[in-house]
Amino acid sequence: MKKQITFCFLSFMLIEAYCLTVSCFAQEKALYLQSEDHLNKITLSLSQNGALSYSVSRRDRTIIKNSPLGLVCDDQDFTSGLSVNEISPVEKKREKYELKVANNKNIDHVFQRKSITFTNPTGAKLILDLAAGKEGVAFRYRFQDSDKRIRLINDEITGFHMDKDVKGWLQPYNKAGQYEPGYEDFYLNVNSGDPMTGARNPSVGWCMPALFNVNNKQSWVLIAESGTDGSYPGCHLKPEVKDGMYKIAFAQGDEKFTLPLKDKQFAYPESTLPWTMPWRTIIIGDQAGDILLSTMITDLAPASKIEDTSWIEAGKAAWSWWSHPDDHSPEIYKEFSELSASLGFKYTLFDAGWEKANKEGKIVDHALSLGVKPLIWGYSSEYFDAEKRKKRFKELAQMGIKGVKIDFWCSDRQEVMAALQSVFEDAAKEHLLVNLHGTTVPRGWHRTWPNFMTAEAILGTESYFYEPRFPELAAQQNTVLPFTRNVAGPADYTPFALTVRKFPRVNTAAHELATAMTYTSGIIHFADSKEVFDSLPIEVKNLFKQMPSTWDKTAYIVADPGKVIILSREKDSLHYIVGINGSDKQLPVQLDLKKWGRGFSKFRIISEGKDKLMEFNVQTFPLNSRWVYQLAPKGGFVIQFIK
Repeated sequence: MKKQITFCFLSFMLIEAYCLTVSCFAQEKALYLQSEDHLNKITLSLSQNGALSYSVSRRDRTIIKNSPLGLVCDDQDFTSGLSVNEISPVEKKREKYELKVANNKNIDHVFQRKSITFTNPTGAKLILDLAAGKEGVAFRYRFQDSDKRIRLINDEITGFHMDKDVKGWLQPYNKAGQYEPGYEDFYLNVNSGDPMTGARNPSVGWCMPALFNVNNKQSWVLIAESGTDGSYPGCHLKPEVKDGMYKIAFAQGDEKFTLPLKDKQFAYPESTLPWTMPWRTIIIGDQAGDILLSTMITDLAPASKIEDTSWIEAGKAAWSWWSHPDDHSPEIYKEFSELSASLGFKYTLFDAGWEKANKEGKIVDHALSLGVKPLIWGYSSEYFDAEKRKKRFKELAQMGIKGVKIDFWCSDRQEVMAALQSVFEDAAKEHLLVNLHGTTVPRGWHRTWPNFMTAEAILGTESYFYEPRFPELAAQQNTVLPFTRNVAGPADYTPFALTVRKFPRVNTAAHELATAMTYTSGIIHFADSKEVFDSLPIEVKNLFKQMPSTWDKTAYIVADPGKVIILSREKDSLHYIVGINGSDKQLPVQLDLKKWGRGFSKFRIISEGKDKLMEFNVQTFPLNSRWVYQLAPKGGFVIQFIK
């Protein structure tokens, strides 16, 4: 009997090994690629007329339906008549790295990789690189020939085909204007294919990242880009959506703003060969929280190009513009440097007008004398010319400046993408940190250039000055943007805006506080004034002193886009739970704090005070396994675990 069992077991193992071998061999030769865990799969197909398409599945259930692939070049067409020329072996590629700005500092992901070469009727070759991992799948186009002649792409027909009944969160891509495009519109909750209504400005498409709840609401998917550099424009999705088919669109020709262009009207991608294009990333999760925590965009971006990153430090900054937008005096800049010093912030940000104040009052030297590192504002037009840019960065570094906030890019054109890469590189040579404003959305750049700390490309708290709908929609957007915009890269939301502005805030003060720990930004620029900070309870002041600006570990507890987010956040010995309510209804919360706060004995909760708009309530309790709480409408809380 024992021999029979042993024989059966060995037979089973041999059969299983044989099946795995056959499966691997099949994948080597087939037009598909699966993740190592076999959950995510991308499948290519050729029609009878040689048109290329793909589909995506998870656990063998469709995520993205059959969707077109292909390029129309100035001298070649890769949209029909294609045939398979070569299929590379499947290779395992491990992405193991650390991020300076992160939800989770240490990344270790394995991708299956494969390249398939197609030939068109003229014999020209196009390579499609595929990647599949536990967080999703991706693909990119590539030409490997060498040719110094500049080539042009007139159209990329890539599509993403969603079911008609799929709900999504999509942001309008604004037409070029006085300050557009800048990715500063609302994310709208739409059905796939819905016409665009409710945009802040005239719009010509939908932004990426774009979030969808698919597969009968059993899966979430985020469509995004990774690794865009100076060889391709930033892309968005076309406005016309037929039967749920979203298609890639290039930057518009009129997106010039500060670009030094005279006669060049078109904005098509152009390059010599070889030419590797950006990844089209399709991030997939069973829960929305899986999307929030995904690092697939940085996984696929090039590795760090800065060898020594020891000088790069995340941190917090006081910032005078939001509370004193018209005051550019040396006194106000000095006051906020002193505020940074009193709260233990590493940085202070001098916004527009700082140079005159520095000549009159030596505000840079004053900040340095306090042990606070100054960051300064600049205008994008000053940073396109390579020699002027390098000279400017050298001058700033010699002054003791530690970082630059460069504003008003307002374009996704290829020339801007190239300029941004040069800004990161040249700034790094002078040990300068970079913050982009009035800008495109990041695309994994904070891995490649770790001195890139944060970027706007978000409808942040300055909207209390400019957007009448912002107060009513801000809480909802704060529970959508962590699943969309913040997945693409660090987001400079400029949190903690309590003072009443033109369009009065309706979120609670605790909600505003919690956003500082919900969004991820390498430098957190706090919005409000010295008077507001001085008025805070000592426990809230201490929270600001201790609050990290990057995290070692993050886990989602509740993650429901547009409704509620509750996160567990850890940095060194600090551990917090932070929650915000995106709705105008009270939400019941029940947590096992003994589970989440293992190793601690108590917790302190900061929540709404008597005046919910301006005050805080601070309480301390012993840990319990059945903590019950009512999360206020548009409210929030911060829990800090205590030894």
